[in-house]
Parts: sequence; structure tokens; C-alpha cells
Amino acid sequence: MKNQKRQYDDDDGRVVADMDVAGAPWHDRTVSFAEKQARELDRKRRVETYGERMSGSDARRYTFYALLAGLALTAAMAVVWILLALFMTQVWFR
Repeated sequence: MKNQKRQYDDDDGRVVADMDVAGAPWHDRTVSFAEKQARELDRKRRVETYGERMSGSDARRYTFYALLAGLALTAAMAVVWILLALFMTQVWFR
């Protein structure tokens, strides 16, 4: 029971940083360099098939619409501030 690895829900099996460093107490001497290379190649294949790259026109379109959304939000907030200033100067402070 004690030697079983825990299974986490958010673990997808990818290695962020290989912590198998020579000289460390947990260094696995039984795994050869070829096996490590095969694991690394398998991980790269999984990452490559994870999604597709956007084309240049798609990237420009998404960037344009993101900027447009930001400008629209900024304009809406500016209008609210202007209306607040007008209300305060014309109605509230009279």
C-alpha cells in the first residue's frame, strides 16, 4: 500500500521539469538514456497533437477583435465617468 503512487485528477502525465538528477537520492539508475529519450519523444508527440496552430490571418483577426473589445469597454467606462461628472456638476452640487 505504501509504495503505490497517488492518482491526481488534474495530472495529465506530462513532465514539467525532469527531477531525475544524478547524485540525488531518488536518481533512477535502472532507466537507460534511450528509454528517457523515448519518453521525451512520446511527450513531445502528445504536446504536438494537443492542438493546431493558428494561421496568421486568424491570429490577426483574434488580435483585432480583442483590441476592439478592449476599446469598447474603455469607451463605455469613459461615457459613465462623463455622465457622472455631468450629473454631479449640473444636478447634485446646485
